[in-house]
This record gives sequence, C-alpha cells and structure tokens, in this order.
Amino acid sequence: MAPLLSACGGGSDRKAGANTKEGLKSALPTYVANANAVKPDIAPVRGAGDAATDPAYLSYPASPPSSVSGVPGKGGSYTAVTPLWGTAPPVGNSFYQAMNKALGVELTVKPTDGINYNTIIPTMTAAKKLPDWINLPAWMNNNFNTGGLAGTQLADLTPYLSGDNIKKYPNLAALPTGAWQHGVWGDKLYGIPCFSTSFGIPGATFYRRDVLEARGITADQIRSADDLMNLGKELTDAKRGVWAFDDVWTYLQFSWNVPMNWRIDNGKLVHPFETQEFLEAIDWHNRLAASGYMHPDALAGDVANGATRFYSGKTLIGGGGLGAWNLADHQSGVAADPHYRRGAFNAITADGKGKPVIYMGAAASMISYLNANLKPAQIEELLAVANYLAAPYGTAEYTMVNFGVEGVHHTRANGVPTFTEEGKKDVQVTSYQFLAAAPSVTSNPGGEQITRDYASWSAANVEYLTKPPFWGMNLSMPQAIASAAAAQNVNDTIKDCYHGKKKVSEVQAAIAGWRSGPGERLKRWMTDNVLDKYGTGQ
Repeated sequence: MAPLLSACGGGSDRKAGANTKEGLKSALPTYVANANAVKPDIAPVRGAGDAATDPAYLSYPASPPSSVSGVPGKGGSYTAVTPLWGTAPPVGNSFYQAMNKALGVELTVKPTDGINYNTIIPTMTAAKKLPDWINLPAWMNNNFNTGGLAGTQLADLTPYLSGDNIKKYPNLAALPTGAWQHGVWGDKLYGIPCFSTSFGIPGATFYRRDVLEARGITADQIRSADDLMNLGKELTDAKRGVWAFDDVWTYLQFSWNVPMNWRIDNGKLVHPFETQEFLEAIDWHNRLAASGYMHPDALAGDVANGATRFYSGKTLIGGGGLGAWNLADHQSGVAADPHYRRGAFNAITADGKGKPVIYMGAAASMISYLNANLKPAQIEELLAVANYLAAPYGTAEYTMVNFGVEGVHHTRANGVPTFTEEGKKDVQVTSYQFLAAAPSVTSNPGGEQITRDYASWSAANVEYLTKPPFWGMNLSMPQAIASAAAAQNVNDTIKDCYHGKKKVSEVQAAIAGWRSGPGERLKRWMTDNVLDKYGTGQ
C-alpha cells in the first residue's frame, strides 16, 4: 500500500505542503469523458463518491480508432528518466525510433534501475540535474523530497492544466480527477498521473476458486472471520501437504474495521494501534497462526514462494494486490494445475454483521513531472506528447505505445496484438507509460473468463469503497515524524505475532512504548499541522 503521506527532510528547501480545500479545487483539471474511447464490453459500475470499477474489454479492437489528430510534437529534443524493474531495451532501438516519429519529438528515454531508484534520483536533484521529464513514484516521495522539488526543480503545470485549460488535451482530461490530486502540492498542479483508476484499492483475499467450488464452496458462503477459520479447518490436510492459508493479514485486517492510518473520533485523531478493533484483528491472526491451518513456510516469513504455493495447491487462500489477477497469473497457474482459477472473497465484516469497508488507496501512484527549467512552449509540446501517451485503451495511439508498429514489433494472433521477437526485445511496456498512460481498464485478450471474473468481483464490491481520512493529501513531513509513522519496531512485532512467533501481549507492549514517545509526537504533529489547518481532505 502506497503511503498516503510523503516525508521530506527539514530545512529551507521544504517549499510545498498540504493543499487547502479551495486551492485544491482550483488547481485540479476539469474531467471530460473521452469521446474517442472504445466502448467497453462491461461498463463501469459506480460506487459512492467518485469510486467506480474500471471498464472491461473481452477482446482487443480489430480496427483501433485514432484519438489524436496529427503529430503532437514540433521537433523538440528532450530527455526522460523512468524506473525499470527488468531488462533495459537496446539504446536507440527501432521502437524508440518509431515512437519519436509518431510523437514528433526526439525523446531520449533512459530507463533506470528501479530497485535503486530511491537513491539514484536524490543524487540528480542534489546536483540540480534532473532530465526534462521524470517519473517519481509516489511511494518514494519521502526519498525524493518531492514537496520541496515542486516549484523549484519541477514545473508548475497549473496554468496549462487546471480547470478548463486541460480541454486542450482531451486524453489527459479523461483521467480521473482523484488521480490528478496526487500531483498537487501546495495548491498547485505539478504531476501527471500514470495508470489512473477510480477503483484504487490495496488488495484482496484470494482463493483457489477451482478447488473450493469442486468441494461445493462458493465465495458468498464466507461472511465472517469465523467462517474463514472454519473453512481453514475444512481445507487443511497437512499429511497431503495442503494448508488452507498463506499470509492474509495485510488486507484482511480491515474486516475488523481497523482504520487505514487514522480515524477521527469526536474531532480527534485515533491511530489504528489505539483501537480495540486492531487488537481483535491481531488476536484472530495470532490464533490462525497457532491453528495449524497456515502453511509452515508462510509462518517462517517466506514471501518469495507464495505464488508457487498457491499455483501448486499447497495453499488455497492468500492475500495479495489486485495486480495479481490477470492473464499471466492464469497462465502460470494452469501450468501447475490445468484446472486453476483465481477468485477473491467479497469484503466481509469480522462478525458477519453490518456493511463491510474497503479503504481506497491511491488513484495513481506513478506520477511524472516536467523540469522547471523548460520554457512554456516546451512544456506545451511535452503536454501534447503526454496527451498522445494517455490515449485510451484500444486506440491507434494506445496500440503504438504498448505494442509498437504492427508487422515489426507485433502481429495479430487470434485478434490479439502479440509481440514479435523484435518487439519482445525493444518494446518496454513501462517506459513511455511511466510518463503518461491511459486510464486503467480490465482486459486480458485471450483470457475472457479472467476478465469476467475480475469485473464481476469488482462490481460486487465497489459499493464498499471508502476514502480514509487524508486520502490523496500530499504532505511534506519532517523525517523524524515520518519515522514515527513507520513504527518499524511495532510493525516487526506485529508480523511476528501473526506468524505465531510472539504473543498479542508483546504487540501491546510494543505499542505502549511507541505511543508514549514517537506515537504521541506523530499524533501531535498531525493534529497541529494537518487536521487543524486542512481538515481530513474529505
């Protein structure tokens, strides 16, 4: 889960802070639905507020329509840096050349080691040598001091994109308003959101749908924590090497109504560690660890092999991010078991009563920024390029950005764009998309059932989505307070507890020590600098 607040060091460079309600409203772009978007096979389902499921497509459009007229660029030359978790494509490859021709600029994209990105970028900012365009993942804002960079090294895009100004860029105007909020610092818009969504939730509790349904068990039968524990007993067969559970704490804890970061009671901040609901949640997970229903390797803290355990049927229930529910996952699962089918339990309450809550995470956690040294004409040129990169799913521009040139980088296999050998080598699907990207959709061309399953689950649960306090608020926080918020010692003890290595009483002791020092400082700082000045953002 990406942090809702970002930390930065102290000092005079800390220029940007939280947003006022009025200032945020003034800085945000007007949302305009995209008239060029391909009609989805399964339309979005709206929840409360601006929550909605992503549109779903069962096949890739046979004749992609255009969403951009002409070439967006005017021949400018620029550099861009994006994080890369994988193998870098060859410099100056045929895909890069084709993209520069389509964009009308000479854009030199430099994918950079994502694992060490949080230390590489601060070196650039310290030397004031940022590229023209850069992606700064929101969960690394504390490492980058993004709030301090806004307005000093990062360009203010408010005059170009706020309000109706964005209508000059229709594809950007179609990105969800909530996603733009993550790029606003100190009442000004700086960031361009990538992979935006109105269904941004941290994850779910997954299960092996094929295995459970073969035993007559369906997701709607699970309505409480007791139901889950009883299911664990029914499914576990240690003699056959099958345990019901892998780790489930991260996402299941909210079934006890544990707050996400904070709760407001009678106008005062309450931290999750202070709540009875938290203690009840950790107690249940501690009992789960002692029950014998959880895989021994999970109890030992082995996360790396969790997917393998799930695919092979050694575990049947586990928590995870929603990004796991896709065609690649299905292919890996079917390779281990031809009957493999992923499912997710609906949101539940621990006691099986009342309405469940699913806390919304970030509407976009990958944000790109332009260099403050760019001239207005250059900013406008790059925003036109961003508008091309943000073309909606299935359009000609989207196809180019994600699959390259047909006949060179991809061909159609059963109607699905499929990489050629050159495409596999050259087309990196997280380079240009980390500068700007289409709104998220649910699509698994060639895997229709997966799309239907995910869309059905999303539609059944979107009504439970709720924004936690301070949702989407960018905030410059002193490093000492950020460390207090991390509560590393407490969280290490919590992990040991839900793995059965420590008792609930030891968690309580760790919390008591944290509350009397760092926790108290955190709460006081949040109250004085955020709640009292800006409210909760809701």
